[in-house]
Amino acid sequence: MKSALIVAGGKGLRMGTELPKQFLSVGGKPVLMRTLEAFYTYDPEMRIILVLPRSQQEYWKRLCREYRFSVCHTIADGGDTRFHSVKNGLALVEAPGLVGVHDGVRPFVSQEVISRCYALAVEKRAVIPVVDVVETVRHLEGERSTTVNRDNYKLVQTPQVFDAALLKEAYEQPYTSHFTDDASVVEALGIPVFLTAGNRENIKITTPFDLRIATALIDSCSI
Repeated sequence: MKSALIVAGGKGLRMGTELPKQFLSVGGKPVLMRTLEAFYTYDPEMRIILVLPRSQQEYWKRLCREYRFSVCHTIADGGDTRFHSVKNGLALVEAPGLVGVHDGVRPFVSQEVISRCYALAVEKRAVIPVVDVVETVRHLEGERSTTVNRDNYKLVQTPQVFDAALLKEAYEQPYTSHFTDDASVVEALGIPVFLTAGNRENIKITTPFDLRIATALIDSCSI
């Protein structure tokens, strides 16, 4: 059984809008709909679970009616933090199987990346997509900073895909602020995480600049 948790709890603060960023329109369609469609296209039989704050659920349902959005999905309540949101969604995930956790505002993840992450997770149990760091990186130490070797660092994307039973076990741990993504929660159990190549277009839309990039991607690729 394959499942996907699409986590969408944004409030639009960095976007500077009253409308949460996952509901903003890109190319004539809300960002979140494009994200769900990416996973439905990969596997129409997989279970898609949308984790959304309760206060936003009625608005989402209205959008679905307005756009005649037909991708089948289940809604779970968002929590106070991303950790608690994912934990709520996991309560609806069946094990054994595979579960991917994906940011609701990453609509441009490629089919190749989704497919590879799920395929590798069968053996590796914990797989995350990453891309190279292309900028020079400096490490801060008080008022000083030094250049570090960027080849030793990667930028992490989603979906992060795991053995479902493993991820459920990991999320039984007490929450700490060190849990910045699902991989960090699994690593706290002592389980290694396997890295695979992501796709550069798989941006997280959080700022007005990101929104302009997203529009350009749609215009240039007819996504």
